[in-house]
Amino acid sequence: MTPELKDQIDNLLQQNKILVFIKGTKLMPQCGFSNNVVQILNTLGVPFEAIDVLSDNEIRQGIKEYSNWPTIPQVYLDGQFLGGSDILIELYQKGELQQKVEVALAS
Repeated sequence: MTPELKDQIDNLLQQNKILVFIKGTKLMPQCGFSNNVVQILNTLGVPFEAIDVLSDNEIRQGIKEYSNWPTIPQVYLDGQFLGGSDILIELYQKGELQQKVEVALAS
């Protein structure tokens, strides 16, 4: 990963309390896993930003290296990698995601 790409990702994470890297957009997710993440965050009614990795191959590959996580989507809360679709679903079902999101938004 280039230093410029790392800086770009760092800046995105600093600017957004909840940031997801997905295939597609918030309005038109392009895979089921990305759609799961968008639907969960929409259900919680929290503001979040989405980066479409399909429109930027450098980001698509770079974020996998950045997080050391091989798949998309990737969810970040307050600059920290939380996980992908399965982890988000599990946290949501346990009732833990809302608390984590509230803490991130309050910081």
